[in-house]
Amino acid sequence: MSSPAQINSIFSDAAAVPAEFHQDELQQLDYLVDGELRHWQGPTHQVFSPVCQPSATGLARQPLGSFPLLDEAAAQQALAAAVKAYANGRGKWPTMSVAERIGCVQEFAWRMKEQRLAVVRLLMWEIGKSYQDSAKEFDRTLDYIAATIDAVKELDRISSRFVIEQGIIGQIRRAPLGVTLCMGPYNYPLNETFTTLIPALIMGNTVVLKPPRHGVLLFHPLLEAFRAAFPAGVINTVYGAGRTLTPPLMASGDIQALAFIGTSKAADALQKAHPKPHRLRLVLGLEAKNPAIVLADADLDQAVEECVAGSLSFNGQRCTAIKILFVHQQIAADFLQRLARAVNNLSCGMPWQPGVVITPLPEEGKTDYLTGLLDDAVSHGASVVNSGGGAVNATFFAPAVVYPVNEQMRLYREEQFGPVIPVIPFTDIETPIRYIADSDYGQQVSIFSRDPEQLASLIDPLVNQVCRVNLNSQCQRGPDVFPFTGRKDSAVGTLSVSDALRAFSIRTLVAAKATELNQALIGKIVRERRSNFLSTDFIL
Repeated sequence: MSSPAQINSIFSDAAAVPAEFHQDELQQLDYLVDGELRHWQGPTHQVFSPVCQPSATGLARQPLGSFPLLDEAAAQQALAAAVKAYANGRGKWPTMSVAERIGCVQEFAWRMKEQRLAVVRLLMWEIGKSYQDSAKEFDRTLDYIAATIDAVKELDRISSRFVIEQGIIGQIRRAPLGVTLCMGPYNYPLNETFTTLIPALIMGNTVVLKPPRHGVLLFHPLLEAFRAAFPAGVINTVYGAGRTLTPPLMASGDIQALAFIGTSKAADALQKAHPKPHRLRLVLGLEAKNPAIVLADADLDQAVEECVAGSLSFNGQRCTAIKILFVHQQIAADFLQRLARAVNNLSCGMPWQPGVVITPLPEEGKTDYLTGLLDDAVSHGASVVNSGGGAVNATFFAPAVVYPVNEQMRLYREEQFGPVIPVIPFTDIETPIRYIADSDYGQQVSIFSRDPEQLASLIDPLVNQVCRVNLNSQCQRGPDVFPFTGRKDSAVGTLSVSDALRAFSIRTLVAAKATELNQALIGKIVRERRSNFLSTDFIL
């Protein structure tokens, strides 16, 4: 990590920004409703980058532009467009063939690819994500779209045959749910939003999309691609304060599926606003406090490498991040020394700098919150063990390793969602096991050991507490074909390339007694391609 002097001078003036990463202010006034890019003439919200630059009064966040603060009436118009396009399942989009919907998504992906540089640059400036990680997020999103298309084709191939059982002919396919409200997180505003948006669309749902509170402007380059690729009303965008716009949308009762990644408190409020909750399909990604358990026989070099990456990738601002470490007392001193050294060797700086790992934080007041966590831990007997850890310069927070953490401290329970690594020593394996069992969250755990017997003894109980057990590797989401979910308060529903298609659809079928008349009717419908549902067409 940089020295205190380097941290104090981590921000530089505009002249230091490479020309290819310069970002002009973007005054976004357009939003997409019913196939039209409408021009907002009301109030707007100013967007400021976490990247600061020197000014006459000190360091100041760089202005990036603005986006519309839509009112409730404008949001209801977006919802009405989605309702009209779905038309109780009779609209063009939900009744379209799978092949035709795939064609629209492919058209969007092609147009999206043309906006790569614009989106990546806005990712960097809006949320402080490094160029390497911003480019990776964009490319991974395109890969996700391609994988989703392949999965839809495979699902359709399986469904393209008839089943005859007990004298009944049936064809079973998946049908859309209806109007879907998609709301993604600020830490992966493109990728995680699209991991719900794309499967919802391709399965025939119509969508109201609300970008996250940070990472709004980056959707602007994609509005025209949405407009051109999809029929009117299939996707509609709303911008503004979530507390103003989303409760009325839910209270309308017209939302059939809610895809939300954020806090459980916000998710609960949205769900409670719906007048008919049993009609509402929930796909929720919520909080997590993923632990790592480092056993006495662990390969310390490997454990430190994985724990640093798992704890501090994108400044620890990931729901899948390792957020608390349990280290066996026998190796704690050696592990801490290696961990502190590895953290201090991380490159800190601006998003455009090659190899940078630790960058400024986008949330207002985040450095104050993290400082409060450190102060609380120190007051209860912990220390920051790496030199310079916890140093603050405007929006920049130097990563801190905190030891020994105990249950009196806020860091023991609170999801810090930032570059702070709490470490707890243990002698009895029941200590981390009890922590996981008592936790409100149950997403993932990482275990570091070279003993197969000990690993096996931990795997069997832990798979009943969390949804992913990582052996000698960090907690993470990918690969996208793997299921991604959580127990307890960490998630509702499962996402992966194939699971997401099922999350935004429902099995439905056409059935008839296998009489000569019915066989003839079905045969004629299929041969003459009169139905998109009742069909044996095979998508290659």
